[in-house]
Amino acid sequence: NCACRDVLAIVTAPAPAKLIPKGMFSVDFWGHILAEKFLFQRPLSRILTTLHMEGLNLSQGTITGGLQKIKGMVYPLYTRILERSRSAKHWHMDETRWMMFISIDGKIGYRWWLWVVVTKDTVVYILDPYRSSQVPKNHLGENPRGIINADRYSAYKALLNENLLIAFCWGHVRRDFIRIYDTRKKLRLWAKEWIERINELFHLNDKRLEALSDKDKFQAADQSLRRAMETFRETYVKELKSKDLDPAVRKALESLRNHWSGLLIFVDHPKIPMDNNLSERKLREPCLGRKNYYGCASRWSGDLTAALFTIFQSAILNHIHPKKFLQAYLQACAQNQGNPPENISAFLPWNLLEEQKS
Repeated sequence: NCACRDVLAIVTAPAPAKLIPKGMFSVDFWGHILAEKFLFQRPLSRILTTLHMEGLNLSQGTITGGLQKIKGMVYPLYTRILERSRSAKHWHMDETRWMMFISIDGKIGYRWWLWVVVTKDTVVYILDPYRSSQVPKNHLGENPRGIINADRYSAYKALLNENLLIAFCWGHVRRDFIRIYDTRKKLRLWAKEWIERINELFHLNDKRLEALSDKDKFQAADQSLRRAMETFRETYVKELKSKDLDPAVRKALESLRNHWSGLLIFVDHPKIPMDNNLSERKLREPCLGRKNYYGCASRWSGDLTAALFTIFQSAILNHIHPKKFLQAYLQACAQNQGNPPENISAFLPWNLLEEQKS
């Protein structure tokens, strides 16, 4: 009943910033949806069923429309992580199939490829219709310099030049002999010996890495590894001279010979791993998603998938809480009227202070 001329009768607090202007959902709600789908790989239909059981009834079209708008907000952050990946000097690369239920000119079927590129502070996912060498070439740009850890797929071999080396994966070499051990009873003893030789190389390299901080111990461990590598080479060269080798044996040993220069790179570069397990591990979650919801049904959803896979996994690689990190970014988008924040650099994982990561 106040009659003061300069005082409002009713004072209303400003409404919380909305990620989607005039939308009905909070930033935390969208953070939950995105984490459930793109971090924990749950199908959207299952997420909505869970919410329905909690008393919240939502249509899939409502959520899909929101996701389409969110794609434009997170994509600039994704492109900045891509740029950071290109500037590295060491990359782990791998790829797996991904279903895109759309039609494009010149392509038969719906099988696309999800490529992963891991550096010391980024995990990048690239969705492309093809599995050709042009995909990593486009990502790395002109005249890249450094070392790629990869398997023996020909697309990576096409990148090889004097400035870009390919360190082939010893894990894949070991699988050649495990496959023979598992499928050829008469060759089990032979395959077991080669598996043990490879295990010994891994063991000697681990000892060398443990001694990196001690020059004398490192030199001793390094010499032990180099002697073992030379003995390993002499053994496969000697066996290849036999004219009556089983075809499976010859194939495994010839692969060793043909890839030997790439398999040696870790010896002269101790910080380069012997295997490509890092990138393979970063494909586990997408493979789980592929089994749970098959893939994507539109180009924009494919772009959103690659972007959010990248953002979540780059946060994890940098020891940042992935869901809190994304929610902080989305909150900045909400405060900017549903647009990407003006200062995206402040949200790049490698720029965050330690106290911001928890």
